[in-house]
Amino acid sequence: RPGRPPTTRPARCRTGSSLVAEPSVAVPTWTEVASVAGNCLLVVPVGSFEQHGPHLPLDTDTRVATALVDQVAELPFVVLAPPLAYGASGEHAGFAGTLSIGSEVLADVLVELVRSARGTCAGVVFVCAHGGNADGIRLAKERSRSEGDRVFVWGARVDGGDAHAGRTETSLMLAIAPDAVRSRDLERGRTEPLDVLWPELREGGVKAVSANVVLGDPTLATAAEGRLLFGALVDELTGALESWWGELAEPAAARASE
Repeated sequence: RPGRPPTTRPARCRTGSSLVAEPSVAVPTWTEVASVAGNCLLVVPVGSFEQHGPHLPLDTDTRVATALVDQVAELPFVVLAPPLAYGASGEHAGFAGTLSIGSEVLADVLVELVRSARGTCAGVVFVCAHGGNADGIRLAKERSRSEGDRVFVWGARVDGGDAHAGRTETSLMLAIAPDAVRSRDLERGRTEPLDVLWPELREGGVKAVSANVVLGDPTLATAAEGRLLFGALVDELTGALESWWGELAEPAAARASE
């Protein structure tokens, strides 16, 4: 099947750390993708490259989105795209390592990806694990649909979860990439609900709200909880993809029978 390189294995550089990752899954040839042309959904993981407290890596959102997409790779109508590892992270400006392309550029990139997939895929699904990408993805969806493309969006959300680098995200990372979690650096951050913190966040970004940029309490995180959360998200994503594929496949089947 067509595959794509995940970003879960860090590459080394001369300084001993790297902002890139090396692929561990073979990238398909164009003929392999052409063999399923018109009979597939292109699934694109969308993440970010931003601070996640002192204990989680900068690519946390991309890792989560990629891990989720990996779990649906065996669905017969799914073709995986490489993850988009940069997003709109302006609220995290001022922290070393954060790299943001902003909502407008994010939308432009996503629209161009959809245009590129027109002749190959029946539709495109953006699987997003960073809330700050919402505006950019919404714009991309609106523009793409106005051009006649079929675009779907699925966001990784946990009901009742904390906002950023807290118990929820840390539990997920302990489940999918435990070696990437700096357990000795776990620190409790602001734990008020997001709607309480929102006025401060909107005014001054995360830096104005939390000194360690953690919104939640990662000291409570466990791998066991992370596995439960991850499993629930995979089930939700699988159901959404099957539903969307059904919407696309039924009209195509009806046309074929005419």
